[in-house]
Formats: sequence, structure tokens, C-alpha cells
Amino acid sequence: MHMAILQKIPIPNYFNQPSSDIQLKFLNRLSRSLNNGYSLIDALETIKWDITLLPIVNPILTHLKNGKSLDQAMELARFHPSITSYLYFVRVNGDLDKSIKRCAELFENRLHYQKKFKQVIRYPFILFIIFSILLFFISKSVLPSFSLLFTTEDNQSTMQTAMTIIDILGSTLIFIILAIPIIGISWYFIKRKLSVPFQIKIVQKVPLYRKYVLLNTSYLFATHLKSLLKTGMSLNEILTLLSYQSKLPIIAYYSKTMATGLSKGVSISTLLTEFSLLEKNLADIFQRNSNAEALEKDLSIYASYLTEELNQKIVKTITLLQPIFLIIIGLFIVVIYLTVMWPMFELIQTN
Repeated sequence: MHMAILQKIPIPNYFNQPSSDIQLKFLNRLSRSLNNGYSLIDALETIKWDITLLPIVNPILTHLKNGKSLDQAMELARFHPSITSYLYFVRVNGDLDKSIKRCAELFENRLHYQKKFKQVIRYPFILFIIFSILLFFISKSVLPSFSLLFTTEDNQSTMQTAMTIIDILGSTLIFIILAIPIIGISWYFIKRKLSVPFQIKIVQKVPLYRKYVLLNTSYLFATHLKSLLKTGMSLNEILTLLSYQSKLPIIAYYSKTMATGLSKGVSISTLLTEFSLLEKNLADIFQRNSNAEALEKDLSIYASYLTEELNQKIVKTITLLQPIFLIIIGLFIVVIYLTVMWPMFELIQTN
């Protein structure tokens, strides 16, 4: 039964996925219809009244009628992986209404912070472009023109040093502009080919990203564990179930390790302290709870706490980005100013 539930799903092409706003609109409409007592199929039929959602509702209905689960149907309809991975566990816990509602809330938060990040980064990015053009103009036109004014060997040496500094600044700027997106895109595609332990080692070496993954992994583990406890499954069954799924590889790896440890008689609270990308508070929760009902309650509260902390960390990081970028640009401008004026001062002193 578990193997049938956990069968692997082919990875679809996300390059032609519906817009994020459309996906969020769909989730909100589906949540509203389900809360009004409609079945899943009937809820989707009501969503078809909105013509803008027809291109995604019809394929989902077709896939569902062909025997696919909701997360599979939405994955084939090219929904965002964060949505389909969250709804994956509806197959087991059956809590469709709450899962859709919570998924919509999480995706809305994601879009909110993405838009805020774009707003924060837009102005520094424009400055970077203008600054790059200015740097190119100084390097190719201004400084070579200045060099014609210098006749002494010392002046020529100063001019050459200034031009070298400008070239280094230009190369550094181009490297920064190109490196960030290249690293991000490369990591997205390469990480699927890396073993999970190796992925974890890489994540641990990136400070800000490490904290985000720590909080996000802890939140997802607590949330899905809480929802699966409602089904009456034992902890060992839940961990086995989590270890088979492929949508959350770090949680799958940790769950497999925990299931193996439990079979050897090691307590779950002891095992949880060994994982670098899970909060240590999770071990305390398991240590002080001996029954499923109390554990489920504590995990629910703790998941809410993690959500708040994760949101605060994201807001704080985004808020700091703009002044950091502006300071960097300011330093570059000061260096360029001093580099350009330095040969002029040398010329004045010579004359």
C-alpha cells in the first residue's frame, strides 16, 4: 500500500508553468469551494467559471479522472514544486481542505517576499548597470585621454596603475553580476545529481542559506509529521513513509536514518540531535512527549513558531540587502574617483 502511494512521479517541465498569480488564484478558489462543502471534482468544476483558470483546471480534471492524485495532476499541470511537494502528503493524511488552505497561505507568503525582494533589488541593480557603463567609459575613453597629458616616467607609471585599478574593478563587477545568477541556476540543476549528504555539506557552508534551509526543513518535518500522526500510524511507519518520498530529499534522508536508528533501539530524541539541518528543539519536543496526541499538539504549535521565525529572518535579510548594495556601490564610486583624480594630482605636483 505504502509503495503504491509513494511511487515516483516523472519530473515535468516547469519552464512553461502558469504564472505565480494564477497558481495562487487557483489555490484560493479551490480552498474556498472545498470549505463550502464541494467535493474535489465539483470544486474544480466551479473554478471553471473563471475563464482565466480554464487552461489549468481542464488538464487537472483530466489527470484526476485518469487516476492521478491531486499533487500528481498539479505537477503535470506545471504547478510550482513547493505546492506539489506540500500536497503530496494529502495522499496519506486525507486532510485536503486544510492542506489546500495552508498551501495557499505559504505560497502567498512566498510571492510576497519575492515581490519585496524584487522591489529592494531593483534600484541597486539599475545603479550597477549605470555604474558598469560609467566604468567602461572611464576605462576606454577618459583614462587613455589623460595618459596623453603625462610626459614623465613617474606620471606614466601612475596612469598605468590607475588604469589597472579600473580594470580590476570592472572585472570584479562583471564577475559579481554574472556569478550570482550562474551559481543559483547551476545549483538548481546540479543538486539533483548530488547525494543528499553532499548537498547538506554544501548548504552548511553558506551562512544565510543554511539558516533558511534549517528553519524550512524543520518546519516541513514538524508539519508533515503532525499531519501523519492524525492518521494513527506509528512513528516508525511515518518515518518509513517519509523516507520513501522523493519530493523532500533532505527529510527523506533524515527519516531513513531515524528509522534505521529506531530499529537499533536508539531513541528518536537522541537521533534528532545528530542532524545539522533540523532544529534541536524538535528533540526536546519528542523527549517530553510520550503519547501521539500531545506530540501532535506540540508539533503544531512549534510549526507555527517556525513559520513566524522564518518570516522574520526573510524580512530582516531583504531589509538589509539594499543598504549593503548601496554601500558597495558607494565604495566603488569613491575608489574610482580617487583613482581618476590621483594622476591629476600627480600632474599638478609635477608642474
